[in-house]
Amino acid sequence: MSKLWGGRFAKNTDVMVEEFTSSISFDQRMYAEDIAGSIAHATMLAKCGIIANEEADTIIEGLKTILADIEAGNFSFEISLEDIHMNIEKRLTDRIGAVGGKLHTARSRNDQVALDTHMYLKHEIGAIGTLLQDLQQAIVEIAQKYQDVVMPGYTHLQRAQPILFSHHMMAYFSMLTRDFRRLKGVWEGTDILPLGAGALAGTTFPIDRHFVAQQLKFSQVYENSMDAVSDRDYILEFLSFASILMMHLSRISEEIILWSSTEFSFIELDDSHCTGSSIMPQKKNPDVAELVRGKTGRVFGHLMALLTTAKGLPLAYNKDLQEDKEGMFDTIDTLKFSLSVYASMLRAMKVNQKVMRAAVSNDFSNATDMADYLVKKGLPFRQAHEVVGKSVAYCLSANKWLMDLSLAEFKEFSPLFESDILEAIKVETCVDARNSYGGTSSTGVKQQFTVAQDILIKQQSVLDMYTKGNI
Repeated sequence: MSKLWGGRFAKNTDVMVEEFTSSISFDQRMYAEDIAGSIAHATMLAKCGIIANEEADTIIEGLKTILADIEAGNFSFEISLEDIHMNIEKRLTDRIGAVGGKLHTARSRNDQVALDTHMYLKHEIGAIGTLLQDLQQAIVEIAQKYQDVVMPGYTHLQRAQPILFSHHMMAYFSMLTRDFRRLKGVWEGTDILPLGAGALAGTTFPIDRHFVAQQLKFSQVYENSMDAVSDRDYILEFLSFASILMMHLSRISEEIILWSSTEFSFIELDDSHCTGSSIMPQKKNPDVAELVRGKTGRVFGHLMALLTTAKGLPLAYNKDLQEDKEGMFDTIDTLKFSLSVYASMLRAMKVNQKVMRAAVSNDFSNATDMADYLVKKGLPFRQAHEVVGKSVAYCLSANKWLMDLSLAEFKEFSPLFESDILEAIKVETCVDARNSYGGTSSTGVKQQFTVAQDILIKQQSVLDMYTKGNI
């Protein structure tokens, strides 16, 4: 098959080279964006008098029939035509004749592919943002459902202080809120029109790039044509956002996996989100959490791959930049799957309140509150720390917990202890006493719920804007 660019060549492209350089196997998913961009471009060419109105109408009608063919499954993509742009253009000229060749006036595949990618990612940002917000909502729901459940808080994976399970879960809500903020930055970097930059230097035709931007709902236009065709910062920003988001999902996955183990038994995942063993009948494996944890490395890899690809490229376009899409597409698919299945898994998860409460009753996580008690009696904190440390050492040797000590035993360590010490170091007291802003007290967690609802409302207005900002 002759190439649309083949006039300069005396030989046909080697079949192996065709297969190696072709991108149609993965960029065909941008067919709708490619056609929408071409319709806007044809409309602009007619508006600027570069082609006749009748020619533009014929081109646009032909593009619409091709769109219908693709969506009906009646379109065969050909490797010999290299990419989504050439496949559509070849079908267009076959269908409407030579006038189809006028569509490529004043543009290059360099700015055309950049446009398609910008448009595709803009659309997916809205979809990912919606799924991200749903996961945030799921976290709020489960935190509210179990808002009074007390559990051990950990540092270094060692029992530290008693906290509310709801407080622990809302920490992940805060992480995802920052992820949403980063996603907004990705949108801003993606919402820039590259079309009209040509191959790298612009065009000699009197085009109107801002008109195309309005047609395709871009708020900005690239100021430099060389930057327009070589910029992949917006994809890197997306992959960076995705990597941090997956890191957060991997962290909660690690805890879900630990908590669902027999050793912890803090939670029970629903059967619908687990699998069994082919040889061990008793097994119930947390596969969703494990897969999300595993897929995190995959997303990290896509970020590093594109950073490595882009780091040595001279201006402007280079074929290396074809490597931007597969990692982006795979990351989009991975994020959408991970976010949706995770929200479903959390909503179905059960929390073992009694097990968590028993765990926090049989440890020394109330030791800090015992020290705080002495500080409030006037003892400097460092001395109070030493007193409590010796008390813990005594309990360990006597096989006791702090709550097991008698007042006489307390007074052996400090005369400042009074009969109210046992009330002061009760688990519930320890939790509710931490009512500083952002703390784990019931009042503090309820305040977090209020803030979370305000955040979700504001985020929804952003998502509504993104919907309006896509064609």
